[in-house]
Amino acid sequence: MAPDAPTSAPQNFSEEGFYLREFHGRTLALAVAGGCRAGAPVIGRVLKDLEANHTGVLVLSDRTLEAPELGGIPRLEAGPEPLAARVWRALQASPVLALELPPQDFVAGCHQLALTLGLRKLVWLDEDDGLQRADGSRASFVDLEQIGELRAAGHAQSGERSQLLVEIERALRAGLPEVNLCSPAGLWDELFSYAGSGTLFTRRRYLEVRGLGLDDFSAADALISRGVEEGYLAPRDRAQRDEVLAQASGAFVEGRSLAGVGALLRCGQAGEIACLYTLTRFLGEGVGGHLVEALCERSLTRGDTALFACTTHTRSAAFFERNGFERVAPDLLPDEKWRGYDAGRRERLICLRRLRDS
Repeated sequence: MAPDAPTSAPQNFSEEGFYLREFHGRTLALAVAGGCRAGAPVIGRVLKDLEANHTGVLVLSDRTLEAPELGGIPRLEAGPEPLAARVWRALQASPVLALELPPQDFVAGCHQLALTLGLRKLVWLDEDDGLQRADGSRASFVDLEQIGELRAAGHAQSGERSQLLVEIERALRAGLPEVNLCSPAGLWDELFSYAGSGTLFTRRRYLEVRGLGLDDFSAADALISRGVEEGYLAPRDRAQRDEVLAQASGAFVEGRSLAGVGALLRCGQAGEIACLYTLTRFLGEGVGGHLVEALCERSLTRGDTALFACTTHTRSAAFFERNGFERVAPDLLPDEKWRGYDAGRRERLICLRRLRDS
């Protein structure tokens, strides 16, 4: 739909802000081996951002942190209280704490500590970065079942890396929700960008598609704004954006992280898929396909005669074609679609349609 008064992304919108909202009020562990001089400026920047965000961080190391950017982190000392209580009280005074673990069982110790404290995320810093698939592409999202397959395919690269993957697998099976693996220099991108830089491990490939709840609107609105910024989605005024959010579904990884969004709008007797956008990090994970499948089911249930989508991108058009849509002339879509629509944009559109019996 052509907007009367286009809205752009909020001035304070950023990928970092999107993830900071997710981390707010939580605690994560950051495992660093050695003195961690490599990538220390990036790590220091990330820690400052998390501290300002009221996110607790336990920096786990096998030795005293040597880098100037990290040397001033308060250390958690031994005490008579149980470890969880000691960490909790110490975090009240300093949101970022350093905790030294024995070098001989550092890998297993980090995972056990994260499990003992009931943390949701452990971030491993490794110069070898994340994992790669057989075709050389980055494995940005790996579930528990895939870890063994990747190790068997020779992606461990070294004995130390193989042991790390074994411990990650054990930790996930024991209940740790997620583990990130990235290089020190890539930490900011891994935590705060849609593309990521390393590999995110989770217990299972759990992708839930459901309608948005009120508390999901902010994240979905941010995704749509990002799609508009990147030129994939058409700008919409406030009323049109509100209509989209009210009719949108989201794809949630692990039941909470919004990986994609798409809306099913009414257009005459047909349905229109609008504002379909997925995070770059989850490209290749089937997020878009799951969203389209769910929207098609909704369209079928409510009795739409057809379902259509419009895009100016050939890549997006190819995606819809892989999901059962066919290219059609614009005049085969409902007349309501073109009322007030920008003529110049209409000429650039690729229109795709899926009939009810398709």
